[in-house]
Amino acid sequence: MHERLSTILAPYHGQKGASIAVLQKVQEELGYLPEEAISEIAKFLGLSKNEIYGIASFYALFRFERRGEHTIRVCQGTACHVRGGRRILEAVERELGIQTGQTTSDYKFSLERVACFGSCALAPVMVMDKTVYGRMTTGKARQILAQYSQEPQTSG
Repeated sequence: MHERLSTILAPYHGQKGASIAVLQKVQEELGYLPEEAISEIAKFLGLSKNEIYGIASFYALFRFERRGEHTIRVCQGTACHVRGGRRILEAVERELGIQTGQTTSDYKFSLERVACFGSCALAPVMVMDKTVYGRMTTGKARQILAQYSQEPQTSG
């Protein structure tokens, strides 16, 4: 990991105030900010680990835990709720064996609930990565999960 981080950090050498850009780049490359990366970033920028953690934890976009290869978001907004969004979310939780906010043990999927996607005409809505699936049923949700489950795992 040290060599990989060195490669990621190299373009920022000597840049003052690059902490957020560095954190963004590391997370983009690794998918999250592991403790080892926080330590390397701190050394590179001449800051303490606590300072780097403080910066990263201030912003909601930074993650400290590894996420799944695919992120599933299930809408729980009013239109989706009325049309069965809760059932869709519960079916996905059962199918994956995880709760909202968790990641499967094989790091294939992370599950999130969303207040609204703004796709109310398609309610209930589920989004897999960047693909929007509308007028969902529990059966369609299971089919989509099965399709993505059959893909070869990428290393993370």
